Amino acid sequence: MRLAELQGWIVNILRRGSVLAAGGLMGAALAAPQAAQANLHQRYRHVVRIHERLGGIASPAASGPLAPGIDWIVMDAATGRILSEHNAYNERFPASLTKLMTLDLAFHALSHGRLNANTPLPVSPAAASVQPVKLNLVAGQTVTVMQAMLGMTTLSANDAATALGQYLGGGSIRRVAAEMTARAHALGMERSEFRNPSGLPNPNQVTDAYDMAILARHLLLDYPQYRYLFSVPSFRFEGRTIPNIDGMLKRYNGAIGMKTGYTDLARFNLVTAAVRNGHMLIGVEMHAPSWIVAYNRMTQLLDAGFAAESGAPTTVIATATSPQPRAAMPPPPVRQPAAAPVLVASRSRTAPVHMIVARSVGHVTRDMIPGWTAQVGAYDSYILAKRQALTIRGERKVGIARVGSAVVHRHRIWRAQIAGLDHNDANLVCSAMRRAHQSCFIIPPSNESLAMR
Repeated sequence: MRLAELQGWIVNILRRGSVLAAGGLMGAALAAPQAAQANLHQRYRHVVRIHERLGGIASPAASGPLAPGIDWIVMDAATGRILSEHNAYNERFPASLTKLMTLDLAFHALSHGRLNANTPLPVSPAAASVQPVKLNLVAGQTVTVMQAMLGMTTLSANDAATALGQYLGGGSIRRVAAEMTARAHALGMERSEFRNPSGLPNPNQVTDAYDMAILARHLLLDYPQYRYLFSVPSFRFEGRTIPNIDGMLKRYNGAIGMKTGYTDLARFNLVTAAVRNGHMLIGVEMHAPSWIVAYNRMTQLLDAGFAAESGAPTTVIATATSPQPRAAMPPPPVRQPAAAPVLVASRSRTAPVHMIVARSVGHVTRDMIPGWTAQVGAYDSYILAKRQALTIRGERKVGIARVGSAVVHRHRIWRAQIAGLDHNDANLVCSAMRRAHQSCFIIPPSNESLAMR
């Protein structure tokens, strides 16, 4: 990122902090219009925000997209009742959670006959050139709407999201972003603003945990026919197996999944829906320090939510700042999704999913990738590290070629890595390299901070 761009980010973030601070002075004046706007959303009757209930009084705690700590919320999908929350109304950068909003526009267009699953989407140079993670689409080719949606819900592919977003926006990223923002506000997501369909960094693209819970609930209840897209473990694309990188699908019994998201500033974001005994809950976490923390916290939050709903004692429930609202009139009962179509390679959650993703020539990422990582070399040069990562990726045909970096004694070291592996594949990669007398070591998922540097 250029210095001028970084300075622009800082200015925007500081401005946001000023606006948040001013909210306490303006809250009383805005309370009436906000209440009137809430009446436009009678279908879901989403819980009124805490700052509205308190007359707009600003919290003394640190706030804003870069504030320390994890924000979270657990919501009952059937009623919209908040079971627990912590800083759920604090603005954060959504990262790839943005793709849920893009999918909402797509689901809406599909439901109204403006798209079908086989509609061809042209891939523009802009879509082909976005930052990874990607399906490695090539400018001039086409993909179907279904392929793009699966690429987004499994791998979180930025090129697929951009191609779909451009099509929905009539060729314009700016236009689709405006449509996403307008749609979000119509759903009651009052603090969400979108600037692109993929979630790639933009200082003005913000949301909060509460808004993401609203969006997840809307997607699950209004479009049950597409719910299976969030749970598919993998799908086939151009002769490759594209895996679902959402770790909650394997970790949590009854998880529907939904979306993961990561950027350097957003940190680790997670939206998960799960069903137990016919009851559906939605959890949202934002700004977790690692995937392992995000997944473990989500597991605890959902377990506590299901325990609270069943009447069992629980120790994790709404924070002191969150008065419990009265439950609204419930919408129709939650129905289980129909069986997934034959696009799914396997429905087994216990079988290992081989991370056959990136093409072997010319494509590396510096993004954080969930799973095990094999570090296959360390170099003074980014080019050498990239070459090594691509070479080993091409030989082993697993994982995603990745280059990380770290400053050691004021000297930057570039690390060639194969990311997104399961434990067995990570061992196989390093075993093969050691037989060739080359250095290799394994970084487990609990040490993402080491892998991402």
